[in-house]
Amino acid sequence: MPRAALLSIHARVEGTGPSTWEDPSLVQLWGPRYSAYVIPARDLAVFTLGRLPDEVGPRRVAEDLAARVYGHLRGARMTYGEAGRALGHNPNRLRYAASTGTILIRWDGARQPIIWTVSRPEVDPRDARLELARRYLHVFGPTTAEAFAQWAGIGSKGGVAAFDALRKWLTPVRTPVGDSWILTNDEPMFRAAPAPAASARLLPSGDAYFLLQARDRELLIPDASRRSRLWTSRVWPGGVLVDGEIVGTWRRALGIVTVQSWRRLSRSARDAVEAEAASLPLPDVQGVVVRWDD
Repeated sequence: MPRAALLSIHARVEGTGPSTWEDPSLVQLWGPRYSAYVIPARDLAVFTLGRLPDEVGPRRVAEDLAARVYGHLRGARMTYGEAGRALGHNPNRLRYAASTGTILIRWDGARQPIIWTVSRPEVDPRDARLELARRYLHVFGPTTAEAFAQWAGIGSKGGVAAFDALRKWLTPVRTPVGDSWILTNDEPMFRAAPAPAASARLLPSGDAYFLLQARDRELLIPDASRRSRLWTSRVWPGGVLVDGEIVGTWRRALGIVTVQSWRRLSRSARDAVEAEAASLPLPDVQGVVVRWDD
C-alpha cells in the first residue's frame, strides 16, 4: 500500500523523500488481488486490464460497476465509502470495477481512499495480461502459471493460458521445489555472478522482494519456521535484508523500529540496520530508535 510503497522505493532508489510516493509519474489503484498498489502511471493498463476477468459473469460485474461509478462521479472525487453508499453497494465491492482500468484511488493508509474515474486504456486485455505475466516472470521467476494466477487474483485457467501464450519466450528450469519457468532473456542474469549486495535494507510488509506464492517461498526462505514468521496469517511484518539475505523481520510503531533477528548478527551488521532505519523517509517522525528482539 502507499506508505509501504514509499519504503520499497527507498530501498531501491537514492534520494527518496517522504512525498516520493505522490510523484506525478505514479498512480494508485486497486491492483492484484484488489489490494492497494502504487505503480508507474504508464503501466495502468498492465495492472488493470491484465486482470480483467475472463469469465463472462465476473467481467460483466466489473464493467457494470465501472459504468455506474463513472455515471455517479461525473468527474468528481469522493471517498469510496460515499460512492458505495450512493450506489447502494458495500464500498469494498467497488474494487471489482478497478480491473477495467477506469478507477484510480488516493489512499494514505489512514483515512478512506478517495476515488475518481479516468479514460479506459486503449490496450487489448489479452495483451495486457501477457505483459503482466512477463513482469511477474521477470521479477518473481523461477515461477509457475499457478503462482502467477494466485498473485494476480485471476482464475488458474487464465494463468495457464498466459504462460502457454508466452511459451516460445520461456525456458523451463528445475528448482529445489519443482519445475518452473523463467523468461529466456533472463537466463544470462541467472547465470551471472551476483553483484555486491547492500549492507542492509528494511523491506516493508508486502514488498515485491518476498511477495511470493505457495512453494516459491521455499526458494527464498528454506527454513519452515522462519517462513511462518515472515508470511504470517495476519498482517505481514517487514523483512530485514543483510548482505542480500533475509535475516529477520521488523515492525514499526511511530519512531520505534523493532527488529527480530533469526540469528546473531555482527556489530557491523547491526550498525548497518540501524543506519538504514535512521534513513527511512518517514513523514512526521523525528528520529528512529531501533529495538532488538533477538
